[in-house]
Amino acid sequence: MKIGIIGATGYSGEWLVRLLSQHPRASLALVASRSQAGRQLRDVMPGAAPVVGDLAFVASDPAALAAQNEVGVFFLALPHGVAAEFAVPLADAGKTVIDLSADFRLGSPALYAEYYGASHPAPERLASSPYVLPELAEAVVPNWRSSRIIACPGCYPTSVQLPLAPLLQAGVVQAAGIVINSLSGVSGAGRKATEFYSFAERVSSVMAYGAPRHRHLAEIEEQLSAFARRRITVQFTPHLVPVHAGIATTIVAQAEGTLEDLYRVWRECFTPEKTPFITVCEPGDFPETKHVVGTNRCRISAVHDPRTGNFVITSVIDNLIKGAAGQAVQILNRLQGWPETEGLW
Repeated sequence: MKIGIIGATGYSGEWLVRLLSQHPRASLALVASRSQAGRQLRDVMPGAAPVVGDLAFVASDPAALAAQNEVGVFFLALPHGVAAEFAVPLADAGKTVIDLSADFRLGSPALYAEYYGASHPAPERLASSPYVLPELAEAVVPNWRSSRIIACPGCYPTSVQLPLAPLLQAGVVQAAGIVINSLSGVSGAGRKATEFYSFAERVSSVMAYGAPRHRHLAEIEEQLSAFARRRITVQFTPHLVPVHAGIATTIVAQAEGTLEDLYRVWRECFTPEKTPFITVCEPGDFPETKHVVGTNRCRISAVHDPRTGNFVITSVIDNLIKGAAGQAVQILNRLQGWPETEGLW
């Protein structure tokens, strides 16, 4: 299958190039970039040579890309608000679009405008563009494979939903009073040349940001509400930590069952056969980002605090892979009926 990547020069786009250029069932046939058009991919990303051969960047023109007959699937690694400009004409041309931006993650145009500060660029497409977290999508959008535009989850929401959504669905935790704190490496902000994200400013410093209404909060609450079958409101605070990649998330939720009940739900939901990228760690075995960075894996664990009656749940992922590019390739594998680990293991 011939694949195209639009926005291939950002951190997520670069990981898409790495993964798809060596995927055994896919052929990377097109890379598009406004800033690098005409340059050889191997010159822009020397680490990709010699796998990519003489592939060169083409201009990011939506109409011209939609006319590419040989490319059947496009990955969009573009900013929100821009991705829809490409997704709509590509879908109308019969292409399948896997979008890593936020443009199709929310079901409500009003919610998008509230959290992203602009009107949604294609509100008429939201209902037909499913949000697909591979391990959990079948429970809420079983017919997602027939869609032309597929929304790939954000990094923070992935680290939250994987451990928490099955527990809300099973009623093992209370829906009210959930508190979530996440720590992310600086690559989560994208490739920006600013003083704030420079090495000297970020090294040896940790800070909270985006409180109390980080953009990913809308996505987190909307998806958790779908699993809980009721409106979910959570307290979510992200933190910036001085590492390149990785997310560590801690969730505090009031218990509605025992720790054994929680682990039973996880072990029924996450099995090596069905969900090979999820590792359920034993209670007290707190997962570390160093064990998942550079992979498409997620590790989760939980403990019970008898003093407060809370479960303390932890998860770790790589924000650029399981939180972005790797997850997008995982969606492609499921979409095509290929082994889920193809090109990712």
